[in-house]
Amino acid sequence: MINIFEVNETNEMIEKENLDVRTITLGISLIDCITDDLEKLTCNIYEKITTTARDLVAVGKDIEKEFGIPIVNKRISVTPIGLIGASACKSPDDFVRIAKTLDEAAAKVGVNFIGGYSALVAKGMTKAEEMLIRSIPKALSSTRLVCSSVNLGSTRTGINMDAVRLMGQIICDTAEATKESDSLGCAKLVVFCNAPDDNPFMAGAFHGVTEADAIINVGVSGPGVVNTVLKKVRGESFEVLCETIKKTAFKVTRVGQLVAGEASKRLNIPFGIVDLSLAPTPAIGDSVADILCEIGLEHAGAPGTTAALALLNDQVKKGGVMASSYVGGLSGAFIPVSEDQGMIDAVEAGSLTLEKLEAMTCVCSVGLDMIAIPGDTSASTISGIIADEMAIGMVNQKTTAVRLIPVIGKGVGEKAEFGGLLGYAPIMPVNRYSCEDFINRKGRIPAPIHSFKN
Repeated sequence: MINIFEVNETNEMIEKENLDVRTITLGISLIDCITDDLEKLTCNIYEKITTTARDLVAVGKDIEKEFGIPIVNKRISVTPIGLIGASACKSPDDFVRIAKTLDEAAAKVGVNFIGGYSALVAKGMTKAEEMLIRSIPKALSSTRLVCSSVNLGSTRTGINMDAVRLMGQIICDTAEATKESDSLGCAKLVVFCNAPDDNPFMAGAFHGVTEADAIINVGVSGPGVVNTVLKKVRGESFEVLCETIKKTAFKVTRVGQLVAGEASKRLNIPFGIVDLSLAPTPAIGDSVADILCEIGLEHAGAPGTTAALALLNDQVKKGGVMASSYVGGLSGAFIPVSEDQGMIDAVEAGSLTLEKLEAMTCVCSVGLDMIAIPGDTSASTISGIIADEMAIGMVNQKTTAVRLIPVIGKGVGEKAEFGGLLGYAPIMPVNRYSCEDFINRKGRIPAPIHSFKN
């Protein structure tokens, strides 16, 4: 039973410590929309999304009002369009037409974003998937709500280096296509290794082919809550520190489980997973970097940062997994630069570099996330950074990702302004030594020996 103390405690978390449910994401399968007629395909997609998600936003608002729990985003993810459009699309422009249909459907039902303009090419690319990838710059520059992702590798298959090389150029082209808004298109584009099928967070959400026809996935948040409780155990032992994080993660996740259950019941759509990730925002006091500082670092990026982040990530999972019937997605701690004021401060103080962020991704939820780099960074350098991150995910059997934003016309020392939850980012320096000969090799990097488990 929930007692009055726990009710008051949760209210305090919401009112003073930035506790919220970051997103309710409705996953929708588009497999039954497939046809070789592009006109009919776009009609099928629009009808399926607007019918299935018709009540999503209204139900989210009702739950917010009834329980007093802020639900920041209502989102949709769909089956990877590289699969759905394969029969009907004969050119990249055909895929762009589907992107515009997704955008129109998302606007119709009132969601914040729609994800799934995606291709899964860890082992190789079909002609359709390559066309989708080549369409990404135009798709993201001509839509408002569409998010795109590409899975480039996995522990079981290795890394598709042909796709890695192509994505370096696509990121540059997307930056150029959206340069009037500080290359904002790249903030809606992420590349993965070991991408999960049930991730509710953008820009990487898509509805996996193993999922049901429709599913409700919820992403919780709460860096501010964790940071507040850690102030009460300042100077205590690691055992006390870990227990405090676990107990707090349990409480935060229970809020997500409650919202997920209510949304599932009211929409008559099965509950999928709760993603336990601590997702920061630019708001003061809602920062993963601030938690690391409360653990004992002067700035994120100082010696000890990777160990502190590993501790935090593990305790969040241990506490959260007991609070939800199904846990999935990414689950852990996000470290996006532009979306976390503490991370921004660390970059500006000079304590946090791209190389240190790469090391931190070995133990956190995702990878190099929302990092602004000079607009003149070469495509091969971006591909090299992607390859490094994919290798971390492949060898360590975890999800890693890259969301780099080469800001056209800006360099180190300047800032990129994205607005809203995306915040702003200082332009970070990039190693200028070339990896072009490495990136220009064709084929794929084989899977590691420990991938053979059959």
